[in-house]
This record gives sequence, structure tokens and C-alpha cells, in this order.
Amino acid sequence: MTIGSFQEIIDSIELLSLEEQNYLFELIQKRRIEKRRSDIANNAQATLKALEIGTAKRGNVNDLKADLLENESE
Repeated sequence: MTIGSFQEIIDSIELLSLEEQNYLFELIQKRRIEKRRSDIANNAQATLKALEIGTAKRGNVNDLKADLLENESE
């Protein structure tokens, strides 16, 4: 999307009634929430798959620190 087209969208929104602008705002907000939920679900599924095939590591914060320090020294 170019800046010109972005400005055109803003100009079009400003032509809407206040009620229509509020509806559009709510619709965009709900879609963003749904997109975030979908991203989280996909991330969880990828993590479970990594655990299943053994490519994910498990542990606590100290394990993570040790792993990061080990990788840093290599």
C-alpha cells in the first residue's frame, strides 16, 4: 500500500457518519483480535509439533540461561 492510497482510505473514512466510523473501528478491532488468536493458536500448534518430534527444548529459566550462555561461547 502506498502512502497516497493510505491517505485516500483515511479521507474515505472521514466521509462516513460517526456511527459508521464507530462500526468500522469495532470491526477492525475484532478482526485484529481474531487474527492475534489465530497467530497464537498456530504458534501453539507449532510448539506442540516441535515437542512431538523432539526439536523443542524444555526447562526453567535457569536452563534457558545456561543454554544461551553455552551457545554464546561456541
